[in-house]
Amino acid sequence: MKTLLTNIQELLQIRKTNIQKVSGAEMAILPTIKNAYLLIEDEIIKDFGPMENLPDFQYDKKINCQGRTVLPTWCDSHTHIVYAGSREQEFVDRINGLSYEEIANRGGGILNSAKKLNETSEDEIYNQSKLRLEEVMQQGTGAVEIKSGYGLSVEGELKMLRVIKKLKENYPIAIKATFLGAHAFPTEYKENHAGYIDVIINEMLPKITEEKLADYIDAFLETGYFSVEETERIMEAGLKYGLRSKIHVNQFTAINGIEACVKYNALSVDHLEIVTEEDIEALKNSETMPVALPTCSFFISIPYTPARKMLDAGLPLALATDFNPGTTPSGNMNLVVATACIKMKMTPEEAINGATINGAYAMGLSETHGSITVGKKANLIITKQIASFYQLPYAFGSNLIQDVIINGVII
Repeated sequence: MKTLLTNIQELLQIRKTNIQKVSGAEMAILPTIKNAYLLIEDEIIKDFGPMENLPDFQYDKKINCQGRTVLPTWCDSHTHIVYAGSREQEFVDRINGLSYEEIANRGGGILNSAKKLNETSEDEIYNQSKLRLEEVMQQGTGAVEIKSGYGLSVEGELKMLRVIKKLKENYPIAIKATFLGAHAFPTEYKENHAGYIDVIINEMLPKITEEKLADYIDAFLETGYFSVEETERIMEAGLKYGLRSKIHVNQFTAINGIEACVKYNALSVDHLEIVTEEDIEALKNSETMPVALPTCSFFISIPYTPARKMLDAGLPLALATDFNPGTTPSGNMNLVVATACIKMKMTPEEAINGATINGAYAMGLSETHGSITVGKKANLIITKQIASFYQLPYAFGSNLIQDVIINGVII
């Protein structure tokens, strides 16, 4: 099956195969072709270029993109899409003045979601989660990482990861699964941290590996949750089972967690609402991708990741949603891109780079996703007629997507 897109007003994010991420000043550059064509063969980008150089292709389907912009689908490298129920009461509690910590201390937060998940059947969790996945695909996401972490027990974590595996099998979108047993300490282990970490390492990890349920391992490295030393134990155990780490860190406090993550060659460090000079130095020249979650900051009114400070220091930055029931009940990457521009002062070029090529890097999909590159997956957003791609973050409340193509097929 060959599909030819013609008269593309602007084709964004065209890259050579050897470019896997962009950093610092490079993030302000978004290579494009105006008045372009693009050829899809089956699931793959076969060719693209200026319309004036359009070869005489044989094709099965032709799409006229007059006045429309085409770009790679969003790569959302940090979500918690698989969960049961919701936590709207906590939303109201925050409006009434309770902090994240106060809600958690009352049995809310992660432990609330864990209780609901463990009371819900695997089939029902799947049925709830697939609706969220379908929604984000319609909003232009073509690759997504999904974490466990609301089980906090051997069976609960396995149940979540099996749901993620089923989503992988039933949907064309690329999905990476991350084991986040170290999301919080269950009530029965509140005073016995070492005991719960032993369960993660000696009971959960062997079974997860046996069933091949995870691609990565994660922990909530934060004051009141998992310490640096505890997270290092988890990262080290993950490596023994072939699971590289992607770590929640610096959401509320900076406790030298980023340095530890870089030491263990974490693929990404996510949240980073608080970033020190020492953190920036630790990330320089590393293979670890910093990931910002701006709609989490928006929803729970905490500081935004200091993007300008990080980019000026030469670092890369990826953008993701943090889609979860408590602190970001939205998987809309369009809103993430807009919020990064409006609140973090990233340019549209920087934000799109963060949500595509750097997002792909942050979940190990650089070879197949994140850019318009010959040989990569034909995962594309075709916008409605717009004046320029600047409208994507500018008109933040409008749906400017006409079509989404995943693996060469309009969904």
